Amino acid sequence: MSPAALEDPWPHIARGVTLLRRAGVGSGERVLMLLGGELATFGLLAAACLEGVVAVPLPPELTDAELAPVLADADPAVVVVDPDRTRALPTVERSGRPVVRTNADRLAELPGTDPSSRWPRTRPMAYTSGTTGRRKGVHAGVHDPSWGRALIEDEHAAFDHRHGAAHLVVSPLYHSGPLRFALVTALTGGRVAVLPRFDPTVWLAALRELRPNSLFCVPTHLHRLLAEPGLAADDLASLSLLAHAGAPCPVPLKQQVMALAPASSVWEFYGSTEGQFTVAAPEVWVQAPGTVGTARPDRSVEVRDDTGRAQSAGEVGTVWARVPEHARFDYWRDPARTAQAWDADAFTVGDLGHLDDAGRLFLDGRPGDLVITGGVNVYPAEVERALLALPGVAEAIAFGVPDAEWGERLVAAVVPWPDASLGGAELREELRTQVSRAKLPKQVLVVDELPRTATGKLRRVGLADALGLGARP
Repeated sequence: MSPAALEDPWPHIARGVTLLRRAGVGSGERVLMLLGGELATFGLLAAACLEGVVAVPLPPELTDAELAPVLADADPAVVVVDPDRTRALPTVERSGRPVVRTNADRLAELPGTDPSSRWPRTRPMAYTSGTTGRRKGVHAGVHDPSWGRALIEDEHAAFDHRHGAAHLVVSPLYHSGPLRFALVTALTGGRVAVLPRFDPTVWLAALRELRPNSLFCVPTHLHRLLAEPGLAADDLASLSLLAHAGAPCPVPLKQQVMALAPASSVWEFYGSTEGQFTVAAPEVWVQAPGTVGTARPDRSVEVRDDTGRAQSAGEVGTVWARVPEHARFDYWRDPARTAQAWDADAFTVGDLGHLDDAGRLFLDGRPGDLVITGGVNVYPAEVERALLALPGVAEAIAFGVPDAEWGERLVAAVVPWPDASLGGAELREELRTQVSRAKLPKQVLVVDELPRTATGKLRRVGLADALGLGARP
């Protein structure tokens, strides 16, 4: 039986409002939250958005060392914790800040209070994942309800109004994407269910029992779902929107998902904690496999070189997006970094990519991912795409390792599909005909899994050391 149930989220939101008001939190103040994955947590996060309270959701499994700098930086008025799940409870207790101890059962006992707004007045201040450096708080400010209505209508329109009346949350709510999709369904009159943690067997059971209309996931989730015995097209038949993002999706993986899911239901998008760039409707992706789509409504996307000049089609550069006013943000207490991210109404998070002649965007990684080997610039994403096109390869990553001769030695690691038998030397030989000599990895490792963050993004910091353990050459 599925551990989740589709429910009307408004009673949970109303109880969240009660908790916030009893805690004495005012509009614009921050509330740091360390809670589990339940609908009650969604209700509290949504309540904060409607009340103009800036929620700061974090994984309850953070250690004391991980939580302490974020707690100091966010400077919350109140910290809400589930004491049975919060690993860094000593750090919370020593912080001197007011602490509210609660969980789903305790929240269910509260009476409901109507929120002050029907539409969001802010969004949570999510902290970037920290895979490339210090965590940064992304702050949207506090606004009037018309701002929130534009925010929700923008998200709804970007996916052809396909957010269904029944939405299933399969990713952690302390990340921006899962909350954003669930919020659209909640504020447009639908029901929401939340999986307490990701488990492919449980997810499959929820698809069969709850018959959701929409969900958001990352490619790792899709990879694990496809490996589930007995998965059939009927298991996805209720979906009008299966949205995915958060990491590059291998072309063969997406083709398998599209073959199972209802026509026109599989949508991809490119965005970040900071904001959204593109969306790829199924028909757009089929015309150009591997693309992350074209600019979302009311946005434009361009690729610039280091001097700020727009690049021509096919040229790699930094991806920028011009966005509407409701999509603006700043980095919390970091005006210098904020200024670097913005150019008038356009922002960037530093990702590299290129546009084709039809304005479709393809990602090529981040500047820190670039490998300079023997004086030649190699974008790992190009090598990864070539690896993913080889039979039996489910996941792939290319990266540089310091080398006395080459400066950096290009190395790749792959994860095989279940029951596939792969050898690193054989894969390298197959790849030889697909990429130029400079882009051919000096070594290909076959591993059981790649190191990832909680949302399925590849963890590139310390990647070489991590993959040097237990690899099969």
